[in-house]
Amino acid sequence: LKAIIQHFIGTAEPVGSKTVLIKYNLNVSPATIRNDMATLESEGLISQPHTSAGRIPTEKGYRMYIEKLADYKKAEKIAKANIKKIRQRVERDRVQQRVYDAVALLAQAIPNVSFASIPENRRTFYLGVSNMLKQPEFINSPLQASHVMEVLEEGTYFLETMDELEIDEEPRIFIGKENLLPQIDSCSLIVGKYKIEDYEGYIGLLGPTRMPYAFNFATLKEVQKILKKSK
Repeated sequence: LKAIIQHFIGTAEPVGSKTVLIKYNLNVSPATIRNDMATLESEGLISQPHTSAGRIPTEKGYRMYIEKLADYKKAEKIAKANIKKIRQRVERDRVQQRVYDAVALLAQAIPNVSFASIPENRRTFYLGVSNMLKQPEFINSPLQASHVMEVLEEGTYFLETMDELEIDEEPRIFIGKENLLPQIDSCSLIVGKYKIEDYEGYIGLLGPTRMPYAFNFATLKEVQKILKKSK
């Protein structure tokens, strides 16, 4: 009965004796299974919905399963593990959304590339590329613009370089070649770390060396504060 009910719960398909024998590897003959199923049916625990079809549990069969056959201890372990996994995914998604919102806010405030690394991903999320490409430096030098895009799209190399720069929560300003990336040595980088619960990453700005450093620095710090406080 337990095998029949578990199979029906998982498939919604009537269960035949052959299925029970093969799937659950019961150490009995096919005839024994057929006889047992006939007994269960006579007791009103399973029924045959159609001629030549397999059997399905009745309400009486479910009641017996609930009260005598279901493995609640095993189910509790599986349920706990499943809920833990879902909570971790939901929390990660919630943190990522907060990071996306912070980058969007930064991109609206400053006409440069705003970016952040995404928790659990080691990739870079960025906005405002079109804003930066409208700057005279990049209009006059499409090659520079192309180099910037290559660095951002590759993602991992950009993040590895920031790891080498020993960045903390307090933003740092890297001008031109100070950012260690020759492809974007025509740009300046303002970047700091963020930490939300168990997740951390980088958030910052990338733009031409001709930028209002004090304003951009202050704006990034304000966005970091909002990101830290947001729920």
